[in-house]
Amino acid sequence: MSADQTGVIHDIGYRHYTGPRLGRGAIVRALFVQSLRGAYGLGRSAKSKVMPILLLVIMCVPALVIAAVVNGFKLTAQPVPYTRYAVVLLAVVAIFVAAQSPQMVSRDLRFRLTSLYFSRPLGRLDYVLAKYAAMVCALLLLLVSPLVILYGGGLLARLPAGAETRHFLLGAVGAVFFAVVLAAVGLLIAAFTPRRGLGVAAVIAVLLVTYSGVSVVQGIAQDQGQDTVAAYAGLFSPFTLVDGVQVWLLNARPSSPVGPPGTTGGLVFLATTLALLAGSFGLLVLRYRKVSIS
Repeated sequence: MSADQTGVIHDIGYRHYTGPRLGRGAIVRALFVQSLRGAYGLGRSAKSKVMPILLLVIMCVPALVIAAVVNGFKLTAQPVPYTRYAVVLLAVVAIFVAAQSPQMVSRDLRFRLTSLYFSRPLGRLDYVLAKYAAMVCALLLLLVSPLVILYGGGLLARLPAGAETRHFLLGAVGAVFFAVVLAAVGLLIAAFTPRRGLGVAAVIAVLLVTYSGVSVVQGIAQDQGQDTVAAYAGLFSPFTLVDGVQVWLLNARPSSPVGPPGTTGGLVFLATTLALLAGSFGLLVLRYRKVSIS
């Protein structure tokens, strides 16, 4: 055999991995951390950081102003209750959910990254849990940060510490309610399209259009003296639905014209919220069971 026909083996430096194999749990944690960081543009380009950081700042600026007013004018109570803050700034919250839900899942579908994820020992339920947990935590950061500012301002103004702490904790619990519901709804909608722009528009439409429609119906029903109809209309928007739950469970002041009518109404709002959560999460899991790995 001539020299020209002789094969040559090149050593390009590849070595076998000899470190610890962390397994499925480590993959889920890594996906959670990466998704949470991505929600605020961390580890990505500067352009990706602008929108989420700007929305976080917008959420916190009114809280800073309120804290300054409480201290400057020596008010004896917070002008905006902790449990109402998310509803007062619902437009900002809705934009955040609409912008970051597609970022969480639509890009994976568009660039077929799910094929890479599911070729590892990562189950489809694991993927959904990691993404959902990351979105909930991202929303909690958005919702709780201004409450911390209000709480600090209240303590500096020497408002009763015990009452202020209780109101803050109730507001934080309400923020958890909003986060778990809005994350489920946003991710479910975004998971059905690989196009981020379409996902953003769909989430905005569901969150803001339903709230606007419910507000109109409640206003008309109240004018007609139909307070029960106005109350139950709140079931048809995620924001008014969660607000009704915290009004009943946490004895919060309603942000809607009317809250749930009595114990029966409160149970209906709670049951509807749980059904929305279970249905959204179940459909999300079902959606990823149908995603091809090829």
